[in-house]
Amino acid sequence: MADNIIVVENVHVNFWENNVGVYSIKDLITYRKSPFKNKTILNNISVTVERGESLGILGRNGSGKSTLLRTIAGIIKPDKGTVTVNGSFAPILAIGAGIEVELTGYENIAMLLSLYGTKKKNTNVIENIKSFSELSDEVLRMPVKQYSSGMSARLAFSISLANDSDILIIDEVLAVGDQGFQAKCYEKIFQIKKQGKTILFVSHFPGDVAKICDKAILLEKGELISSGNAEEICAKYNQLF
Repeated sequence: MADNIIVVENVHVNFWENNVGVYSIKDLITYRKSPFKNKTILNNISVTVERGESLGILGRNGSGKSTLLRTIAGIIKPDKGTVTVNGSFAPILAIGAGIEVELTGYENIAMLLSLYGTKKKNTNVIENIKSFSELSDEVLRMPVKQYSSGMSARLAFSISLANDSDILIIDEVLAVGDQGFQAKCYEKIFQIKKQGKTILFVSHFPGDVAKICDKAILLEKGELISSGNAEEICAKYNQLF
C-alpha cells in the first residue's frame, strides 16, 4: 500500500462575501436584504499525495489554489469533507508570512523556530539561516520594518527552509531576491526533494512546476478538472489562455 502523507477527500470550502457596501450595524439594519452571499471556493476536491512526492497546483487567479493549500495546512477548516496529514509542515504561504516587522531579524528567527518546534538556541540552525539568507549580522540586528521587501522575503524563506519538516508548502514565493538568490532557492528545493521530503508547490509558471514536481493538478473555478503527470497538466494549463 502506498505511504500516503496527505489525503484530501471530497473537500468543500465556502466563504461569505459582502458585495453591497454594508459595513456597520446601522447599514445592516437599514438594508432590507441580507448583504452576504455564500460563495463556493473549493467544490468536492479529492487529492492524494504520497510521501516523498512533489505535487504542483495550477490554476488561473481565483481558482482556489491558495485556499486548498491553507485547507491542507489546517488554516482553513473545510465545510464538508476531510483532510488527513501524516507529517509536519514547513509553510511558505506568502512572501514575508509570519514575519513580525517590529522585531529584529534574529528575534523573528527565534520566534518562528519556536513555532516550528526547533530549539531557538540551536546555533547551527541560526547560522544556516544567516548564511542562506545572505543577510549580515548588522542587518539581522535591525527591526524588520527597516528591511526592503526582498530582504524580508529572504529572511522568511530561509527560516522556512531551515525547518526540518516532512512537507514543504510553497505558494508563489520563488521570485525573491535577485537571479542568483532565486537559483540558490531552487537548488535548495531540489536538495530537499532528494532527501525524500514532500513538496506542495503553487505557481502561475508551468515551467517551474514541470521542473520541480512529479505530478500536478489543475483547478478551475474551485473544481479539480485534471490531474496527472506534471508536464501533461502544465500543457493543459497553457490551453486555458
